[in-house]
Amino acid sequence: MSKSEVVELPVLEGADVVPCCPPLTAGELSRADAEKMAAMFKALSDPVRLRLFSRIASHPGGEACVCDIADVGVSQPTVSHHLKKLREAGLLTSERRGTWVYYQVAPSVVAAMAALLDLRT
Repeated sequence: MSKSEVVELPVLEGADVVPCCPPLTAGELSRADAEKMAAMFKALSDPVRLRLFSRIASHPGGEACVCDIADVGVSQPTVSHHLKKLREAGLLTSERRGTWVYYQVAPSVVAAMAALLDLRT
């Protein structure tokens, strides 16, 4: 796949989206919601993690084997560390298939992050 190729991600409908927090314009966030969302944004604040997240999100089929995304300029153990942080923040799900681990973006979490930042309400 070319680096300039655009990959369309699936649009989630109603039951697929699980909101975690109300939009910022709806009122002040609770402490629990703020901590939950801060952990997600913190996980994405690292450039290597953001690149890995982007590679997984844009990979054909919406999932990627670690073997396909590991070339981000850091060692394999560092890639594993960053993927673990993204999983712990709830941004990725993973599934082991034989010796490889396949990662998917957790769509409901990303939708919740987008909804939190939606100022159009």
